[in-house]
Amino acid sequence: MLRGGGATVPPAGAGALRKARREQQLVSKRLLRDEALEEAEEGCVAMIFGEAEIQQFLQLAQRGTEEKEREGALVSLRRGLQRPETQQTFIRLEGSIRTLVGLLTSNQALLQLEAARCLHELSHSEQSAVVEACLPATSYLLTYLSGHSSDFIELCLYTLGNLIVESEAVRRQLLPQGIVPALAACIQSPHLTVLEALGYALSQLLQAKEAPEKIIPSVLGSTLPQHMLQLLQPGPKLNLGVAVEFAWCLHYIICSQVNNALLITQGALSTLGLLLLDLAGAVQRTEDAGLELLACPVLRCLSNLLTEAAAEAVGGQLQLRDERVVAALFILLQFLLQKQPSLLPEGLWLLNNLTANSPSFCTSLLSLDLIEPLLHLLSVSNVVSVLVLTVLCNVAEKGPAYCQRLWPGPLLSSLLDTLAFSDTEVVGQSLELLQLLFLYQPGAAQAFLQQSGLQALQRHEEVAQLQDRVHALQQTALHG
Repeated sequence: MLRGGGATVPPAGAGALRKARREQQLVSKRLLRDEALEEAEEGCVAMIFGEAEIQQFLQLAQRGTEEKEREGALVSLRRGLQRPETQQTFIRLEGSIRTLVGLLTSNQALLQLEAARCLHELSHSEQSAVVEACLPATSYLLTYLSGHSSDFIELCLYTLGNLIVESEAVRRQLLPQGIVPALAACIQSPHLTVLEALGYALSQLLQAKEAPEKIIPSVLGSTLPQHMLQLLQPGPKLNLGVAVEFAWCLHYIICSQVNNALLITQGALSTLGLLLLDLAGAVQRTEDAGLELLACPVLRCLSNLLTEAAAEAVGGQLQLRDERVVAALFILLQFLLQKQPSLLPEGLWLLNNLTANSPSFCTSLLSLDLIEPLLHLLSVSNVVSVLVLTVLCNVAEKGPAYCQRLWPGPLLSSLLDTLAFSDTEVVGQSLELLQLLFLYQPGAAQAFLQQSGLQALQRHEEVAQLQDRVHALQQTALHG
């Protein structure tokens, strides 16, 4: 089963990005502001400007006698555009966007940069009319992605990403203008800030509702996927911020199911498997580096790729390292339990997909003595409990040899505890596991009876969704 959802993360300058991701994971737009500029302008309150003032700034920016005067006019306008009221006035003013685009195409670098910053403030607006007013600038923003200034390219990418989020009209315009080839050329940049901004813009494009039909086929037909996988290769060059962005990009492509077989043939499964091992090593060495932000999309990508029929043909790539993969996954589960328990289901979903059709992964789980640590997770939440019990069912359904190694240990007392839960799904999965144990493990039913198992079952006799299974288990326990 595919797991969707997730999102690229929040508005912030590059320095605050990782912290903001932890605090607010679902905000789409990002605001990139120069930290040195912010410090220099500290104490300057963003003013609400009327039409006359905006017109004056634009005229000064166009016709001022000195470059410093022209640049200063745009700086004042940019500050004002931080206010929604000024943004609305600006787009209503005839010729304002045309003038700003003209300044964006200026041959004076500082004027061009300030004009781009003004557009960036507009792109961050929550009002779609403000965003769509920026449409005339998109072709220029795309053109400047092939420029030489990494700071300017980064600004253009975040601005494009913000515009993409807000408006299908913007996306409709960008596709024929060549955004996919432009991004494919840009991904070869040596600058990490550019790559992180590119990952953000691309992830916004890939999340569009029309992406599976109109965008993802073009992305898969470009060199982007190969470069994305290279940027996810573990090693000294792996950068966390860049890897997080492109892992989410990969997740959106995989969830679309447009052509996952292609990604697998390009090495996605083996790259992600190696990255999982690398992450497990990193969380043991590093205290608080935000590694959970990368763990989430990597776990989802692997889980979803393993559901593909094509994965079975190349599954050997991962199965060669069965024990290492399972051990790494448990290291990550323990890490997530401490740092971000809400992400535990991501790791357990991967464990479920690994063990569902693979006796060798089930064997690894048993030989590494990981059943007890798995049972400790039952107290975390109902969602986690259901997934833990599902993994245990995957092991039990492999037959008598597996059930013998599961039993008795702490499993019986844990099952009696989960039968006391009020959640129907948890209880239902517990009944499923008991059914398999009764079937394959001699003496399991008798041990269950001796531990007041019948009384535990009686609690659920009146629950419509559970009645049939409860009755069947009672008959099996009593009559064998």
